[in-house]
Amino acid sequence: MGTSPKSRLLVATAAAAALGIGLTGTAAASSANQTAPHTLPQNAKLYTPPPDKGAVAQVVDLLKQHDVDDARLIAQMALTPQAVWFTSGTPQQVQQAVHKTVKRAAAKHRVPVLVAYNVPGRDCSQYSSGGAGSDPAYQAWIDGFTKGLGDERAIIIVEPDGLANLPSDCPGAYPGQDVAALTAGRIADIKYAGASFENNDKNSLVYLDAGHSAWHSVGDISKRLEQAGVSSLQGFSLNTSNYQYTPNLDFYGTWISDCLAYTEKVTPGDYGSCGDMYWNGGPANNWTGVAMSPYGVWSETASDPTLNTAGVTSRYALILGSTTPSAHFVVDTSRNGKGPNSMSAYAGAPYNQPANVVSALAGGNWCNPPGAGLGTRPTTNTGVPLVDAYLWVKTPGQSDGQCNIAGGARAWDYSQYNPWNWDSTQQQNNDPLWGIADPAAGAWFPQQALQLAQLGS
Repeated sequence: MGTSPKSRLLVATAAAAALGIGLTGTAAASSANQTAPHTLPQNAKLYTPPPDKGAVAQVVDLLKQHDVDDARLIAQMALTPQAVWFTSGTPQQVQQAVHKTVKRAAAKHRVPVLVAYNVPGRDCSQYSSGGAGSDPAYQAWIDGFTKGLGDERAIIIVEPDGLANLPSDCPGAYPGQDVAALTAGRIADIKYAGASFENNDKNSLVYLDAGHSAWHSVGDISKRLEQAGVSSLQGFSLNTSNYQYTPNLDFYGTWISDCLAYTEKVTPGDYGSCGDMYWNGGPANNWTGVAMSPYGVWSETASDPTLNTAGVTSRYALILGSTTPSAHFVVDTSRNGKGPNSMSAYAGAPYNQPANVVSALAGGNWCNPPGAGLGTRPTTNTGVPLVDAYLWVKTPGQSDGQCNIAGGARAWDYSQYNPWNWDSTQQQNNDPLWGIADPAAGAWFPQQALQLAQLGS
């Protein structure tokens, strides 16, 4: 007879205690690097929600196998401060859930990180598709979320990928619909959410999600942020559920803040100039002569021109003059300890995948990539002037989705490598990088969870 979830939690908690792991993860917060109108108080600590049931079960299973070291790694990961996601429900239901979370955090003198993720048509009909049924329904849901906040402190991430993956970026996901109207509605919804949170709770810091450093040009994403009202908020968030290197995100976010200052205060509306400064994977820009590469750590002293940021940074300093950027940002470091996977290893033995397959795999490297590791633990002591915090926004250990050929996140030449002897249906629905069918988006992925913990920085 199986044990109940509560019993498993008690077992895992006792195991964690026996291993010397505290029951509540914390991260000290300092306001030293923050200059926005309202900030977290110095010495604030971040909230650790109850662990995912999958993490609890995995710790129990590992202990049954006498694998104490790996059990400890998973327990430590699960007991680190991380975000709480709100993705569905009625306005009343989300109000109650948010209220319960912020009150729990306040009782422990912790600051929670909350994620609003319910915008209509989210994720371009991919693995995390869904959301509210209409713009009015979404705004009512946001009203419920807002009421749940009360006046408690919180860090709020608004709609991961909502601006970076607009309906206009994936029109095929909305057949027979007015994509332009959907795009305008998406921006209006996100603007409504940010303004609602900001106006209701002056104790909270609100960040509109802005994708990551291997996606949009600085000018493109800055324009979207400005349209969604970022200037009246604390700022924006980067790398939610992705794997980009932290230093690259620090540069990219700083350039976005520079661009926002430039287009708001120096030359209003001139986003095109910002876009020329950086476009990963795009044509050579007219400042440095090269596009930045995501497959290496950027710096101002890098010998590789695709990793050297000095030209872009100095150009922003030149065009800004005495104008000071004010938009702050946060970075999701939950799974970026090893950076993004170029998938180049699959070109060699024993996989022998052709170049077009490797290129397609790299395009889907956001989806449960092998070789990822936990990144910097949550902290507000970032050392970067505009970076308010490094946070674990994505719950490490939860799947990005059922990454396969059928869903478009994978490619594979099974004539070159098929040790599983999968038939045509299995080849479409399984993940060749893991050799299994990945769990659904948000479900616990034990194999990836263990790898994240083992390879963590």
